[in-house]
Amino acid sequence: MQFITILDYILLPTYLLLILVFANQFRNRHYPPGHPWRKYFLPGLGLKLFGAILIGMIYQYNYGGGDTAAYYFQSLVVDEAIMTDPFNGFKLLLHIPDMYSTDYQQYISRMEWYFGANMYIVIALAAFFNLFTFSSFIATSMLFAVLSFTGVWALFRTFAQQYPEYLRQVAIAVMFIPSCYVWSSGIFKDTLCMFGMGWLIYCVFQLLVQKNFSFSNIFLLMMSFILVAIVKVYIILALGPSIFMWLTFVYTNGIKNTAYRAFAKISLLLISVSAVYLLLQFFEDKLGSYALDNIAKTAETTRLYVLEQSEIYHGSGYDLGTIDGSAKGFIRVFPKALTIALYGPFIWEARKVIVLMSSLEAMIFLYLSLKLLFVVGPRTIVRTISRDPNIQFFVVFTIIFGFAVGLVSGNYGSLSRYRVPCLPLFGMAIVLIYYRSGKATKPLSSFLKI
Repeated sequence: MQFITILDYILLPTYLLLILVFANQFRNRHYPPGHPWRKYFLPGLGLKLFGAILIGMIYQYNYGGGDTAAYYFQSLVVDEAIMTDPFNGFKLLLHIPDMYSTDYQQYISRMEWYFGANMYIVIALAAFFNLFTFSSFIATSMLFAVLSFTGVWALFRTFAQQYPEYLRQVAIAVMFIPSCYVWSSGIFKDTLCMFGMGWLIYCVFQLLVQKNFSFSNIFLLMMSFILVAIVKVYIILALGPSIFMWLTFVYTNGIKNTAYRAFAKISLLLISVSAVYLLLQFFEDKLGSYALDNIAKTAETTRLYVLEQSEIYHGSGYDLGTIDGSAKGFIRVFPKALTIALYGPFIWEARKVIVLMSSLEAMIFLYLSLKLLFVVGPRTIVRTISRDPNIQFFVVFTIIFGFAVGLVSGNYGSLSRYRVPCLPLFGMAIVLIYYRSGKATKPLSSFLKI
C-alpha cells in the first residue's frame, strides 16, 4: 500500500519552506526579539513537522499501512467527488448525505469510515487540506501538524503567563515530549484532540479566570469542545471534573475566612459533581464502549482479545487480570492500570523498536517521579498540590485519564498514542511540584544525570 510517493519528496521542501516562512513572520509579529516566548515557537513547530514526517514514514516503510493511510485514501475519494461535481462534493465533505443515499453511493461505498463521525472528521479535514497540497500525503500531514501546534501553543501560553519563572520547564513539558510531537502530528484523531484540548483549556482560562469574554474566546471554546467531544468524548469526561475542580479552587483561594472558604469549596464541588453526572448522562449514547456501564466489559473484551492474539502483538500486550465491573474490581486494578499508563512499557517489556522508544520515555518519567518522591517527600508533595489550583488540575486529569486509557488499551502500541493528552499535564505537574515545593536546590534537569 503505497501512500508516500516520489511526489511527496518533490513537494516536501517547498511546503516545509512555506510553512516555516509563514511561521517566522507570525513569530516576528507577535513575539519580537526580546520576548521570552520567542525562542520556543519555531523549535516547537519544527518538532511537530518532524513528527508528522517521521510517523508517516514509519507507517509506510515499517507497517506498510495503518489507520493514517486509511484516512488518507478515503480522503482521496472525497476529493474525487469535489473534482467531479464541486457542489455535491462539498456536501459530501460536510457529511450531509445519508450513508444510504443512492446519489452518493459511488463514493460512500468506498469509505469504510463514513458512518463514524469521529473518524470521518479526520477524513474530511485531510480531503480539505489535499486541495492545497496536490494530495501529497506528507504535505497534508504537515498541515495537520501545524493545526495541532496551534493547540499546543495555546496550552503553553495558558501556563507560561502564570509561571514566567519556570518558562523553560513548562515549554519542555508541553512541546518537547517525544510521544506528543510524534503521535499527535500526523493524519490521526490524536492530532485533532491535541488541537482541541489545548484551545479548550486556553479558552476556559481566558473566560473564567481572566474574565476575557471576547467573541473569539467564546467561539474557540465551543468549537474545541464540540471537536473533542466528536473525536474522543472520553477526553471531555476526564477534563470535565478536572476543570471543575480547578475553577473551584481558583475561585475559593481568595476567600480569607476559613469557614466561608470551606463552605464555598464544598458547595462548588457538589455543583461540579452534579455537572459531571449530567455530562455523563448527556453523552451516554455517544460514549458507547466507554460509558461507565460498558467500560469494564470493554476492558475485559480487549484483555481477552490481546491474550488470544499474543502472537500478533509480539509480547506488546499487558494483562491487568479479570475486570468484573464492580467498584471493588476497579479499585483492585486501579494502581496497576495507572502505573502502566504513566510508566509503561518497562524497558524489559519492549519487543519492538517503536515500543522501546516509548519505554525509554516512560523510564524518564518514572525516574523523575521517584526523584520527586525522595527529594521533596510525600507530605510536601501533598501540601504543594493543595496550594496550587493548576497543579490540582494537572494531577486530577492525569489520574482520571491515565486510569481510563490504562484500563482499556490492552497493548503498549495503542497505549503510546492514547496517553498522549495527559503527558504534557503530567510533565507540568512534576515540574511545578518540584519548583514550588520550596525544596528545589538544583534544576530538575540535573536529575537525569545519574
